[in-house]
Amino acid sequence: MAKPFFGTRRGPRGTSAGTPGRRRPGRVPGRMPGRGGRVRHRLRRVLLRAGLVVGALGALAPVSDLALGLRGGGEGCRVVSVVDGDTVGLWCAETGSIRGRLVGFDAPEMFSPECTRELTQAVAATWALRRALWSAEEMTVRRQGTDRYGRALVDLRSDGVPVGQTLIAAGLARPYDGGRRAGWCD
Repeated sequence: MAKPFFGTRRGPRGTSAGTPGRRRPGRVPGRMPGRGGRVRHRLRRVLLRAGLVVGALGALAPVSDLALGLRGGGEGCRVVSVVDGDTVGLWCAETGSIRGRLVGFDAPEMFSPECTRELTQAVAATWALRRALWSAEEMTVRRQGTDRYGRALVDLRSDGVPVGQTLIAAGLARPYDGGRRAGWCD
């Protein structure tokens, strides 16, 4: 069955010169359907761009950690990435790639935040930890066992100062030595 010809010239009120009187319902040339279509379209573009920026930062962070050569000494382990404010990725000669939970402090949760305030503090704590490690002349990594999730418990010092002390002084972490942790959404 042959399709009807719709000419390229437009007649009055959106009709086609090829088939007079035929018009698609609800369609106004140059606008998205529905009320406020242009506003929704702009909002969608802004949110998409924001999502791309956040995604790019998240994807580039481990690469930037490796590119800047995060290092460490002691017991054959070196820091290769920062996961969040109190968790790092380690490369140890005897075990390979492992996750390490930094001891002595608690930072906000990045991957399961209870509120937006906790998430923003978690991002700030993560980048503060990266800055502290990137700017260090000397890093010391000392393993102290494992936690209940199988992560290595690690005492990490940047230029002889525990990194937890730096984050606590900046207000991005709290002292912690086991037990129930307080929330970050108060």
